[in-house]
Amino acid sequence: MTGLSGARVLVTGASSGIGRAVALSFARAGSSLLLTGRDEHRLEQVAARTGAQALVADLTDAAALSRLLDAATTPPLPLVVVHCAGIGHVAAAGEQDDAVRERLLDVNLRAPVRLTEAVLPGMRAAGAGHLVFVTSIAGRLGVAGESAYAASKGALDAYAASLAAELGGTGVRVTIVVPGVVDTAFFRSRNVGYGRRFPRPIPAARVAAALRRAVQRDRAEVVVPAWLRVPIAIRALAPGAYARSAGRWG
Repeated sequence: MTGLSGARVLVTGASSGIGRAVALSFARAGSSLLLTGRDEHRLEQVAARTGAQALVADLTDAAALSRLLDAATTPPLPLVVVHCAGIGHVAAAGEQDDAVRERLLDVNLRAPVRLTEAVLPGMRAAGAGHLVFVTSIAGRLGVAGESAYAASKGALDAYAASLAAELGGTGVRVTIVVPGVVDTAFFRSRNVGYGRRFPRPIPAARVAAALRRAVQRDRAEVVVPAWLRVPIAIRALAPGAYARSAGRWG
């Protein structure tokens, strides 16, 4: 896909963070937007700036998710679906509340899978479409104290990669976006803020720009910032050395 002007684009998690930045980026490209998020006031602000259709939806709520699936499968069908919605939580393994873990899985994994499988028949029939999954470096590397979050994002990453292999030759594209630490309300909304000196958080707009370019250029994967490909490669090529380093630095 090269042109986005006039393309129908669905963005989840659009009321803040990466999702908001993605909505603004696609709006500048002239796309027609369907935005969803759980914060009604902030979602309406983004919709007003982008001329988008907005649908308030908490992805942990079955009725709200059902309304989103209905909207996503009602013409005009989206040509691009960008899964940005995500939540985090910090807790040692074995100490996380079951309800919190289920909420993580609902938002970060189950909802994007259900939404994908709702829009996929229409994309297959049209022989066109683009599915974008915003995962996390935590899902590639693991992070101490965030095993449930990392598991949810790692599972989404594997789902997207499997889907890409399955959809080869159908005209439906898949892009995986792997961001590092991003300066958003994500850390302020979870139970523990971001307290590390390194790596420094990057702006959400930087992730959104990389994501939009990846869609325009039909890229299978983008890692933001790009230097994070180094630890990803080390973990793949020298897992023992990486594990010792991770054990020391977390």
